[in-house]
Amino acid sequence: MKKGIIFISGRGSNMESILKESRNGILKGLLEIPLVFSNNPQAPGLKIAEENGIKTAAISSRGKSREIFDKEVIQEIEKYLPDYIILAGYMRILSPEFIRKYQGKIINIHPADTRLHQGLNGYKWAFENGLPETKITVHFVDEGLDTGEIIGLEKVDLSGVESLEEVEKRGLATEHRFYPEMLKKIITNQS
Repeated sequence: MKKGIIFISGRGSNMESILKESRNGILKGLLEIPLVFSNNPQAPGLKIAEENGIKTAAISSRGKSREIFDKEVIQEIEKYLPDYIILAGYMRILSPEFIRKYQGKIINIHPADTRLHQGLNGYKWAFENGLPETKITVHFVDEGLDTGEIIGLEKVDLSGVESLEEVEKRGLATEHRFYPEMLKKIITNQS
């Protein structure tokens, strides 16, 4: 069984779906989550992880350089010997040192096709551009911003949406199903 540490910054809805699938779903027997980590000690997802019996750790990133902060993070997580770092709404850019240390092991989900839109506000971009559909990307993390090798893309039908909230609702429903599927693909070497 592989070990994956989930990194969050906020509510942790993707984390929650991964935890569920690792306990009783498509990731059962494949992925163990020994820790949920956050750069935000007030992240609501930490409480959800604890309620699910998962150990948590938080180090505030406020006021720290990426390099100094990521050294602290490595020190915190290395004792768990993670096979994967699973970014699930982690709102910090990782330092080159961190990425090199875990090269090929850091996975992210992005609310757009990374070939068309990188960075923040993927759903807002799709809504403002009136796209009939958007895509969710699961990809490996490299030193660029959302430029890593694509593991999988999943369509989100946006026909008939009238608000950004509706785009986000459809997108998140897709993310919660698709991210565990792509983690299974990686773990079982289908990627």
